[in-house]
Amino acid sequence: MTRRTLSELENHDDFIRRHVGPGPAEQQEMAQALGYDSLDALIDDTVPELIRRREPMAINAPQTEQAVLARLREIADRNRVLRTCIGMGYSDTFTPAVIQRNVLENPGWYTAYTPYQPEISHTLRWITAGVNVSE
Repeated sequence: MTRRTLSELENHDDFIRRHVGPGPAEQQEMAQALGYDSLDALIDDTVPELIRRREPMAINAPQTEQAVLARLREIADRNRVLRTCIGMGYSDTFTPAVIQRNVLENPGWYTAYTPYQPEISHTLRWITAGVNVSE
């Protein structure tokens, strides 16, 4: 296996224009700001030897965004759309209008801006599970 250079792996027409990372000079400056002579020295000191990969990975040729999206669509098209049964057991329950209007439909009870949010969320979970919370 021949080791390809970073330049060979980059897809300049589709990727680099949108995703520009730090260049070699900026990488060197960042490593030095952390007290290392180089990025390689930082990696040597940071990544445990046990998980270091010393051989280059077998990476396929770069692809355009359109090609990747088409491949993902092929994979997604193999999914089967099935009927969901979520909530099927709660069709016979009755919620009094006063509870629905003043608790369930009042965002003041369950937004993050109220100290009652955890309590009401917990109570709503118990109510939907059919547990009597007044005892």
